Amino acid sequence: MRALISVSDKQHVVTLAQALTALNIELVSTGNTQRLLTEHGLSVRSVSDLTGFPEMLDGRVKTLHPAIHGAILARRDLDTHLQQLTEHAIAPIDIVVVNLYPFAQTIARPDVLLQQALEQIDIGGVALVRAAAKNFPAVLPLVNPADYAEVIAALETGAVPMQLRQRLAARAFAHTAAYDAAIATYLHDAADVFPATLTLGWEQAQILRYGENPHQRGALYGTFFDYFEHLHGKELSYTNVLDISAAQGLIEDFPAVATGAGTTLAILKHTNPCGVGTAATLAEAWHKALATDPLSPFGGVIVLNAPCDLELAQAIDAIFSEIILAPDFAAEAFDLLQKKKNRRLIRVRQPITQQGRLLVQSVPGGVLVQEADAAPLEEEHCKVVTERAPTDDEIRALRFAWRVVKHVKSNAIVYATTDRTLGIGAGQMSRVDSSRLAVWKAQQAGLSLQGSVVASDALFPFADGVEAAIEAGATAIIQPGGSLRDEEVIAAANRAGAAMLFTGRRHFWH
Repeated sequence: MRALISVSDKQHVVTLAQALTALNIELVSTGNTQRLLTEHGLSVRSVSDLTGFPEMLDGRVKTLHPAIHGAILARRDLDTHLQQLTEHAIAPIDIVVVNLYPFAQTIARPDVLLQQALEQIDIGGVALVRAAAKNFPAVLPLVNPADYAEVIAALETGAVPMQLRQRLAARAFAHTAAYDAAIATYLHDAADVFPATLTLGWEQAQILRYGENPHQRGALYGTFFDYFEHLHGKELSYTNVLDISAAQGLIEDFPAVATGAGTTLAILKHTNPCGVGTAATLAEAWHKALATDPLSPFGGVIVLNAPCDLELAQAIDAIFSEIILAPDFAAEAFDLLQKKKNRRLIRVRQPITQQGRLLVQSVPGGVLVQEADAAPLEEEHCKVVTERAPTDDEIRALRFAWRVVKHVKSNAIVYATTDRTLGIGAGQMSRVDSSRLAVWKAQQAGLSLQGSVVASDALFPFADGVEAAIEAGATAIIQPGGSLRDEEVIAAANRAGAAMLFTGRRHFWH
């Protein structure tokens, strides 16, 4: 038997080559891989020995030759194929151990140049992998170091099961597909947000215990853990991943510099905010957020825009939370919080809000794709439409409420002050019902809505929604506007002496 080994990721490759040698399998290799194996005392033939042709064009051409591809692609069950190998003095290659140039890692560098990226587009390696995978009944394609041990164990028994061979072939084709997808994504015209063909190539990051419910299987794909580091607690579930994404998206709308009021903390349940507070300290922000809804946070998610300190850790330790998400944890805070084994502690590695990021939602037969709703509230988008303009405090409160309502499931209503939420109504079929729910939640929490402001993620279609908000105690309102009955809505606000801003932009979240 003969194995061709040419890898970019050299993890465990020496151990693999030693095991193959022990099984009397001849080794063939190229370039740096051959040098590495030789340095470890292994006997390795060069590809040039087989082809009779040297590597050329700075290594761009080395394995693209009939002596290599004929040795891989020949069907062992066809006498004509074997006869042609004999005629041309070609010995079969039975194992192909290849993984590709690090294209994705190269383009991830912020300073990468186009020519540097192009040099990391593998040609020969992709051809080798696809050739071996096509002929998997006779040739073992190995693209992932994680599979080496299983293959060695099978070879030591004397026969590799067809089921394993087919699985390795599937992984090989997935490997090249993901590689091509990364290249296509990098090279497509940046102005073409939605390419004619959408190529998705995410590697499996983790098999989840189950999906949203125990009877559903689930898995996580992609680079989620480039953004979040799981420091402590049980493995993440499907819903944990959704909650973390929603929580971080919300808190990134509350950078300390933008709010100008210290640190912000939010509590979420089932991706909806239960309460949000901003204060000079995280502990104060926690008490403000908790006061909005003291019951729902049990088993929820806590997210902060500053490192978790001991004072906050002591405050939140009394309530069980599934997840605490922060830029970092002070040593004393971490020591305290990690005493509960079921509490997941997550460190944020980098922001998730990026210009150009696309959101993908599966639908029967395909996917929906849209840009992320990353647009911040900018004052130039706001227009005073009532006789009375909002006061400075009302403007601060309206901006706070607008940041929150964007992250509440539609229909969404948020009552707030300058630094805290008071009542949140989410996901109701009627906007008035969302407002009533927010009012009821505030009443249950013992919070007064007198002098509050209200934010609506989408337009008020009728005056009744504004009238209900004013009756509850709101003095100022922020909403997108755009209803056929805007004049009636504005008139209702004017009759009550309330101020109202139109943003011209809605924030539906389904």
